[in-house]
Amino acid sequence: MARVEAGGIIRVNKLKIDLLRYQVAVGGHPLHLTPKEFRLLAFLAQNKGRTFTRDQIMEKVWGYDYEGNTKTVDVHIRWLRKKIEADPGHPRYIVTVRGIGYRFD
Repeated sequence: MARVEAGGIIRVNKLKIDLLRYQVAVGGHPLHLTPKEFRLLAFLAQNKGRTFTRDQIMEKVWGYDYEGNTKTVDVHIRWLRKKIEADPGHPRYIVTVRGIGYRFD
């Protein structure tokens, strides 16, 4: 589990997530995330090292009553990777666990 610093800050390498201000920066450069992207990133980062299935992510981030397809998770992960990863094709923060789902390293 990632350590949340005083003031609600999670730092992992160059990534900084401010849970109270809903702000994310990589290498000091602020990023513009949608509210859903932020919630997804915050959820995964707060559970660093733990693998989640798409269904588990849907339940925790989208909520029980969301009736969309779990491919929505894949799309949002792809968008997040483009914003936070130096090389989205070889992610170091949000990794795919083949046949299961995703994990934040």
